[in-house]
Amino acid sequence: MRSDTLPLRVLVVDDEPPIRRFLRTTLSAQGYDIAEAEDGAGALEAVRRRPPDLLVLDLGLPGIGGLGGIRRLRAD
Repeated sequence: MRSDTLPLRVLVVDDEPPIRRFLRTTLSAQGYDIAEAEDGAGALEAVRRRPPDLLVLDLGLPGIGGLGGIRRLRAD
């Protein structure tokens, strides 16, 4: 990643804290700005507050699942 540009914002959505922690650590080390959510509702709120450049989404989330969340994001 070039140092003269703003870091890309990545939203990591997973209900398992160890997976979120791994992705946060790995992506942060590469210079990405990381936001996290633990469920679909949190992901939708995070996207509305500040849209990410990239979304890493667990498709098997409880509640609003990954596919349901994608459908809602596309509808907005």
